[in-house]
Amino acid sequence: MVRRLRFNGTASVGGGCPSVYEDVPREVLADFGPRDREPVVIDLEAFGRLFETFEHTAWRLETRGRYGSDELTDTYAQFTRGEPVQWDHDDDWCRNVRDQVAQGKRFERVRIVDSPPTTGQLYLLDNARRNCGAGEDIRNLPRLRAGELSLPEEDFWVFDSRFVALLNFDGDDLIDVELITEPVAVNRYLQARDAAWHFAVPYDEFAAGLPAADR
Repeated sequence: MVRRLRFNGTASVGGGCPSVYEDVPREVLADFGPRDREPVVIDLEAFGRLFETFEHTAWRLETRGRYGSDELTDTYAQFTRGEPVQWDHDDDWCRNVRDQVAQGKRFERVRIVDSPPTTGQLYLLDNARRNCGAGEDIRNLPRLRAGELSLPEEDFWVFDSRFVALLNFDGDDLIDVELITEPVAVNRYLQARDAAWHFAVPYDEFAAGLPAADR
């Protein structure tokens, strides 16, 4: 096999140091080098505090067809009965979003939607009006397009482009959250965020494009 070396230069001028060549790509070394750090897992209470202490951006990818916590709410029951949903615009989440946005921070999400959408996805599409009214920016992306973009098939938040909160589910229930801070790993999620955000469309535009039978 032919091995190709890339010249990276030398660190001294006339001092006799050898030239440096790259044989193995840096990303291979970063991805497959030994790791001795255990995953950092936090409980849901600590996770909740992240939404008050982040500095400038909180961005989420939602990939699931249903969330067990949604289905336990009165609003979900109203939605599935075909009734107008009585959204609470002054709950803890909305108050915090308004407070953080007033400080110049941003809340953004991309929600992956099946074709046809699941009941849970349609429920969240209806919910987006409330959340965006509080200050979020929520967009949607068809699952087929997400596959073409090779987006992760997992839910996560990115805070301040510095660390990732990977959501761990047991069935349909969120059980805990893993914090990812290793730069190469975080960068993968940032690349997914940028691709998803580029191709996703605002929730109201997405809803208007759905067939009437899917709404």
